[in-house]
Amino acid sequence: MADMVNIKINGNDYQVPAGITVLEAARMANIHIPTLCFLKEINEIGACRMCVVEVKGARSLVTACVYPVAEGMEINTQTKRVHESRVKNLQLLLSNHNRECLSCVRSGNCELQALCRLYDIREDSIYDGEKPKYPLDGSAAHLVRDNNKCILCRRCVAVCEKNQGVGVIGPNERGFNSYIGSPFNMKLVETSCVCCGQCIAVCPTGALAEKDFTHEVFYALEDPTKHVIVQVAPSVRAGLGEEFGLPIGVGVEGQMVNALRALGFDKVFDTNFSADLTIMEEANEFLHRVQNGGVLPLITSCSPGWIKYCEHYHPDMIPNISSCKSPQQMFGAIAKSYYAEKAGIDPKDIVMVSIMPCTAKKFEIGRDDQDANGMPDVDYALTTRELARMIKRANIDFLNLPEEGHFDDPLGKSTGAAVIFGATGGVMEAALRTAVEKLTGEPLANVDFMEVRGTEGIKEATYNVAGMDVNVCVCSGTANANKVLNMVKSGEKNYHFIEVMCCPGGCVNGGGQPRVPADVRNFVDVKALRAKALYDLDKDRPIRKSHENPDIIALYEEYLGEPGSHKAHKLLHTSYVARPMYNDPKSKR
Repeated sequence: MADMVNIKINGNDYQVPAGITVLEAARMANIHIPTLCFLKEINEIGACRMCVVEVKGARSLVTACVYPVAEGMEINTQTKRVHESRVKNLQLLLSNHNRECLSCVRSGNCELQALCRLYDIREDSIYDGEKPKYPLDGSAAHLVRDNNKCILCRRCVAVCEKNQGVGVIGPNERGFNSYIGSPFNMKLVETSCVCCGQCIAVCPTGALAEKDFTHEVFYALEDPTKHVIVQVAPSVRAGLGEEFGLPIGVGVEGQMVNALRALGFDKVFDTNFSADLTIMEEANEFLHRVQNGGVLPLITSCSPGWIKYCEHYHPDMIPNISSCKSPQQMFGAIAKSYYAEKAGIDPKDIVMVSIMPCTAKKFEIGRDDQDANGMPDVDYALTTRELARMIKRANIDFLNLPEEGHFDDPLGKSTGAAVIFGATGGVMEAALRTAVEKLTGEPLANVDFMEVRGTEGIKEATYNVAGMDVNVCVCSGTANANKVLNMVKSGEKNYHFIEVMCCPGGCVNGGGQPRVPADVRNFVDVKALRAKALYDLDKDRPIRKSHENPDIIALYEEYLGEPGSHKAHKLLHTSYVARPMYNDPKSKR
């Protein structure tokens, strides 16, 4: 048990672990201290000064996020001096801030705005000073940076460097001229940004936002000449409810399906269908490599942020990546071929919209070799947040929609294996459920591979399958992927199969998921709560193995032939390209 110390907070006695910060101690006592820059274990710099408190005996106010507790310490979080300091900090932050809140994408969900309301900051109390004007950077496929709304909290910088190991943004210039940008004033598209959107997820203001394509989708829905269909990724149903006030981790699959119908989509399909399809192709590829001396370890290809990371930072490992398209792209290819033929629709008249937890999907739809039928597999990739905006704009009463809702046939049936794709370890577990049965020729007695579950950044396990030890590894966050790949290259680790998810915790924590304020994110395991929603769905599914999905079986019998066939390769597989660390701005993406 950790050593304990006795402290006072606001006159009350508490016993807390030695060495923790004042902020953590206050949280344990259910006392809220505001923050703007703090991200636990990621950005602990005490820069914003919003968390200042009084400590008896200290000459000045101290920052609670970095100040450790000590025996006998007396802390006060609510004095007049503390209040005036926080008010002054907010007034100074707003003095050069673009305060066009009415038109800001973060209005109503902005941490700066919330603190201004809390501390009653009025327009006539804000300092009038010089405001630098920054041009918007919308060069990348997935986001827009507006430094006119940036408060220099450096959260985006920290998460890009520490969680993702990318570090393509940072503070430029000094003093009043400081701003967050890329080296040498490069546009983001010119860097080795992997489009993960983790910077957007942690930004407290509207300085970072995904590129919004909701207007284009609304226009397509109004066009009578277009057949507009939608697919929804597994993680969306585990996060969407948060946009409508539900607790973190509440699944809303039925309401989501009904909301999409109410928006006017001609068909509502499930990306889980193509997740099952991905397992059929990927398990076949793994077995082929194992049995025929192919390149190992095989590395999953579902996460476009991870793929772009590998192309930039580990191009020598490209041969190890599965050639399978991601479930998003597989779905689009099947929709504009198999589905189009069955429905008697010209593929050119189909508008394929995907709802994803991921901003890198916006980049992926524009990649080369993602147009199996001579047209883009997917036309628009929207985030969970964009879908929520569409539902609100259409005045749909989401919370009162029926909880029962069913996807359309023939691309709507899926298994439990597919739904867990959204959690780190889910793709690996789904693949093992199929690969083990294929290798042994016997049904699995237990389909739960618990060793690869959990939110840890790196997990590994060994399974004896048909007399062969199969070494597997699961990692999430590209900084962890870098560690794993370096261990593989050095010979320290000998894996047969590796799952990589770009975002820490997997897609449930994707850059397009609902934003969670830092004061919640710092003390609640958001990714674990959302992942539980997916595992609960898996547990309740009548079919839990991808190769037992009757619609997948029919797809192969009627159209594709068998996994790995020539037709399957044409539609469902892709290629990759080594990318420089810094790109020619004139090159495509």
